[in-house]
Amino acid sequence: MFIDRHITKYVVFAGESIAVALQKMDANKSQIIFSVTESGVLEGVLTDGDVRRWLMTQKNVDIRQEVSAVSNKQFVFALDTDPSEHILSLFSDVIRYVPVLDERHHLLGIARREVGKLQIGSFVLSQDAPAFLIAEIGINHNGDVALAKRLVGLAKEAGADCAKFQMRDMQSLYRNAGSASDVREDLGSQYTLDILNKSQLRPDEMFQVFDHCREQGIMPLCTPWDTASLQRLEEYGMQAYKVASADLTNHELLTALAGTRKPLILSTGMSTEEEIEETVSLLRRLGAAYVLLHCNSTYPAPFKDIHLRYLQRLSEIGDCLVGYSGHERGIHIPVAAVALGAKVIEKHFTIDKSMEGNDHKVSLLPEEFAQMVQAIRQVEQALGSTAARQLSQGEMMNREVLSKSLVINCSLEPGGVITEEMIEIKSPGKGLQPNRKAQLIGRTVKRSFKPGDFFFPNDLVSDRVQRRNYTFHRPWGLPVRYHDFRSMMTGTNPDFLEFHLSYKDMEQDIHTFLKETYDMGLVVHSPDLFAGDHILNLASTDEQHRRRSVAELQRVIDLTRSLKPFFKRAERPFIIASLGGFAQDGFISPQERDKWYGLIARSLSELDREGVEILGQTLPPFPWYFGGQLYLNLFVTPEDTAAFCERHQFRLCLDVSHSKLACNHYGLSFTDFVEQIGKHSAHLHIVDARGVDGEGVQVGEGEIDFFALAKTLEQVAPKASFIPEIWQGHKNDGEGFWVALERLEQWF
Repeated sequence: MFIDRHITKYVVFAGESIAVALQKMDANKSQIIFSVTESGVLEGVLTDGDVRRWLMTQKNVDIRQEVSAVSNKQFVFALDTDPSEHILSLFSDVIRYVPVLDERHHLLGIARREVGKLQIGSFVLSQDAPAFLIAEIGINHNGDVALAKRLVGLAKEAGADCAKFQMRDMQSLYRNAGSASDVREDLGSQYTLDILNKSQLRPDEMFQVFDHCREQGIMPLCTPWDTASLQRLEEYGMQAYKVASADLTNHELLTALAGTRKPLILSTGMSTEEEIEETVSLLRRLGAAYVLLHCNSTYPAPFKDIHLRYLQRLSEIGDCLVGYSGHERGIHIPVAAVALGAKVIEKHFTIDKSMEGNDHKVSLLPEEFAQMVQAIRQVEQALGSTAARQLSQGEMMNREVLSKSLVINCSLEPGGVITEEMIEIKSPGKGLQPNRKAQLIGRTVKRSFKPGDFFFPNDLVSDRVQRRNYTFHRPWGLPVRYHDFRSMMTGTNPDFLEFHLSYKDMEQDIHTFLKETYDMGLVVHSPDLFAGDHILNLASTDEQHRRRSVAELQRVIDLTRSLKPFFKRAERPFIIASLGGFAQDGFISPQERDKWYGLIARSLSELDREGVEILGQTLPPFPWYFGGQLYLNLFVTPEDTAAFCERHQFRLCLDVSHSKLACNHYGLSFTDFVEQIGKHSAHLHIVDARGVDGEGVQVGEGEIDFFALAKTLEQVAPKASFIPEIWQGHKNDGEGFWVALERLEQWF
C-alpha cells in the first residue's frame, strides 16, 4: 500500500463542472476523482462507472452541471490515524483507491493498493521512469560552503538529478556531545568524530547550499541523523528524506520521519534481513511511502560482498521500488544495478579522492559520475520492453543489404502459374524472405516477370495499387535513380523528378541515361556517403574532412548543372543535402553547436552555387547511415535551425519524418515546429515517422496527423514542392510511392 500525498491530480471542487472532472479523470489515468468543498472537506467520489451510470439516466446530458450533483456520497474512507492493516482491509476488487482523511474529514491523501510509483518533488519514480540519480556530496564539502556550492554545480553538469547532504546535531547525537578528544572512545569512533567536526556546516550554511541547488536546477536532499536535524529540515521545507543505513533499526527516528508524510529513501547496509523486514513492517503501519536501497556499508566495498542479485529479494521484502547505494570503486556496479531493476542510484561525489575522509576515497570524480550517468541512460534505453520483437530501422536497412530474397529464374507473363522450379534464393534482401517460398508456389501472377526479378508481398495478394495521374495543390515529384526514372514517370504526372544520387552515380556518364529533354522540373539529392566511407559533413572540426565535404558537394553542384539542360522547367534546381553536424558518442553542448553552425556557413560560402540552390535538410536526432546510428546536432531543433536560416538567408527542405522524430525525442509540439520552420522551407519530404528513430514510414502508418500537417503547411509553406519519400518506396515498381500518393491526395 502507498499513500499518495500529492492529491491535486485527484481533486476537483464540488462546485466545478462535470466536464472539468472528466478532464482531470482522463489526465490522472486513475478513472476516479474526489470532490471537496472550498475548505478541503471530502464531499463525494466520482468514478468512471459513476459517470456512465449517470449518463444512462439522462435524457439531455449537461456536463456543465456541478460535480456535487452526481458524486457518490456513500464512499469508503480511512482516517489518517488508522493503522495500515485497517486501510488494507478496505481494498477490494472494486475499491482500488481509499481517501485518507483527518478527524474533520479534510482530504489528506489517497491510499493505493498498487506499488511501484512514488513522487519526490517533480520526479516520479516508477518501473517505467528513468532511474533517479543521487550525487552523495554528504560531508565531502569538508565544511566549506563555497566547495559545497561548487560540488552542486559539478553534480548538475554531470547529470545528477539530486545533490544529497548530511545534517547532524552533534550535541544531541553523541553521548559525549561529539567530542573528538574523548579518550574513552575507540580509535574508529575518534577518527570519525574528528572528521565530522571538521566537516560540519551550520544549518544556515546548509540552507544556503540547498537554495543554491534549486537555483542550479538540481533537487536538494538531506539525511537527518537525529530528530533535532529533522526538525530543522522540516522548517526549511525538505521534500523527501534519505535514511542512512546506520538508522535502519532506529525506529524512533523512522517514526518521526514517517510522521512528516514525506517520501523516504532508506539504505539497508549493515542490516540483517530480519531487521529489514521489521523496518518494512513499521513503515507499512505508519503508511509511509518508501524506497529501499541495497547497500554494502564498507569503504570501499569488495565486489564479492555486493550481491546485486539481492535487489530482487529486497523488492519482495519491501513490496516497493528498490535502488542501490554504492561504496565500491568504479561505475560498473551501479550500471549493472539499473539493469537488474534499481530505480534509485546513490554514489558519493568529490573533486579530489585524496582529501581526508573515507567518503572521498569511494567517491566518483565529476567526469566519472558523468560517465556513469551516460552508461545508465544507455542501459535504460537498451532494456526496452517485453513487447513482441520488431525489426529496428537499422536492422531493416541491413536486412535489405545482407539477407536473401526469393527471385524468379525465368520469364513469366500475367496468368502464368509459379512453380517451385522457377524460384531461387538470392541476395540482396529486397523482396520476399525465403521463408515465404511455399506461399508463392501455385499462385497465378498478375504482372510480367523477367529472370532475376524479385517477388514482393503484393505477389501474395489479389489486388495492388496502380499508378495514375494525381492532383495536388502544390508541385509534386518522384524520387528516382538514373536506372529507373523513365519507368517511374510512365503512367503518371509528376511535375519534377528528384534524383537521389549514390557516390557511384557520381561516376556515371549521364548521357548513358539521358538522351532527350523532359517538360519537367529537376531536384537533386546529394549523397550522404562518398567513396572511402566519407560521410558529408560541412561542420566537421577535422579540417581535412570538412574540405573534402565541400569538394564533394561542389561535384554534386557541377553534376546538377549538367543535368539541368535535360529538364525544361529546371530554372534553378534545388540540391537537397544533409549538411552534417553529427557526433559518434552523444549530443554536444549549445555552445559547441553554435561553432558548428559557423562551420556550416563557412563551408557554404566556399561553394560556387551559381544556377542552383542548396537546401539543407531538417534532420533527425538519431540518423541512420547505412545501418549504423549517430547523434545529430544541427538542423534538428527549431529555434537554432530558424536562427541559422534568418542569419544567412538560407532555405530548407523540411523532412517531416525527420522533424517528427526530433519532436518526439525533445518533447516538442510538431505543429509548432512546422509553423516555425515551414516559412523557411522551399521543398518538402513527406513521409510518416514512429518513435525517435523510425523514419521513412508509409504515410498513415506512423504518428503524424497528415490532416493537421496539410493545414499548417498550407498556411506557412503554400508554394513548397514535395515528394513522397517512403523508405524503399521504389520497390515493386514504385508501389510504396503510389500508396503514399493515394493517401496524400485527400489532404494535399
